[in-house]
Amino acid sequence: MFVLEFKVKAKKAQYQAIDEAIRTTQFIRNKCIRYWMDNQGVNKYALNKLCKQLAEEFSWAKKLNSMARQSAAERAWSSISRFYDNCKKGIKGKKGYPQFQKNNRSVEYKTCGWKLDLNTRKHITFTDKKGIGRVKLIGTRDLHFYHPDEIKRVRLLRRADGYYCQFLINTEVKEQLEPTKRTIGLDVGLESFYTDSDGQKEPNPRFFREGEQKLKRLQRRLSKKQKGSSNRRKARQKLGKAHLRISRQRKEHGKRIARCVVKSNDFIAYENLKVSNMVKNHCLAKSISDVGWYQFRVWLEYFAQKFGKVAVAVPPQYTSQECSNCGRIVKKSLSTRTHACQCGTKLDRDENAAINILREGLRTVGRTGTAGFEPDSKLVERPASTSVVSEQLGQADSSAGNLVSSS
Repeated sequence: MFVLEFKVKAKKAQYQAIDEAIRTTQFIRNKCIRYWMDNQGVNKYALNKLCKQLAEEFSWAKKLNSMARQSAAERAWSSISRFYDNCKKGIKGKKGYPQFQKNNRSVEYKTCGWKLDLNTRKHITFTDKKGIGRVKLIGTRDLHFYHPDEIKRVRLLRRADGYYCQFLINTEVKEQLEPTKRTIGLDVGLESFYTDSDGQKEPNPRFFREGEQKLKRLQRRLSKKQKGSSNRRKARQKLGKAHLRISRQRKEHGKRIARCVVKSNDFIAYENLKVSNMVKNHCLAKSISDVGWYQFRVWLEYFAQKFGKVAVAVPPQYTSQECSNCGRIVKKSLSTRTHACQCGTKLDRDENAAINILREGLRTVGRTGTAGFEPDSKLVERPASTSVVSEQLGQADSSAGNLVSSS
């Protein structure tokens, strides 16, 4: 799926109608979760039948489009199936038991309940009985490049700075680039955003740290306002916009860096980090969340698939401790930033880890998963993508050996 997003411009009554549709979606989803908790053997088809019963029981729920109600039930089943999968896999700790939603911010329509203006493609009309009606789409992307039949879903979202409309288009976006004959290993960190196997470092922007003082000031102002007042609502909106700005900065930074890395290399090896476990360290949780490693990995895998490159996730164990020249284990704490081995190798700790990551990625390519989204889809082997660089693996091994010997 390819997603296009536009800002929505409408009247105040239409915004209220969108809020009502979002609340109805949350109500149906929570009802489906409760029905699953109270009954055994419930499947997704039973939840779809429950949507019809809720529409007959509540007149305001019937005003929402039938396929939008089914989408709400699908959201409930998605959380249920994810819980089942985690139990089958035997994941340690919490399995993600489905919870009731308290602050839903979107409603999703399928192939009906909306009508796009085919002339300008800048207006969309929602035809259900919620009263949303015709709204204007503001954005630079052109929907004329896509046939209306390719639009599989339309989603309305509420954010701190307004309302947005997303179009989920069933098409593959791929571009062919000339091979660069370069391989690279990436070691992500907190001091630098990443260090590659060539010794180059990308600085860590620390967006949250830079805006933390402003967030604290806005949070203090919000706490002083009277609950339920108009001033509190305005203060809450300002705080939400500040958080949204930091989130967008982090997303755009990860996207830009990932695109540059993929376009300039044919083979990328990176660490398969479990960020959810790493943030349990309360001393580093804020810094780890601020740097955005997982988001960078998602964009790295997306652009690798788009440009026909190969991206391999490597286990991070001992990549920092192992010497990239002789393979000897050199124990060091997090405060030790220089790798010094008895064989005479002395280089930056992160550069040593990046070389080990590249070597391990070249060693395991072809029998481990390549670029793919997780958890949306499983990491699978792609023989076509692997064949793109299979002819270059001999050169890559030799270049990695030269790099190690020079270090």
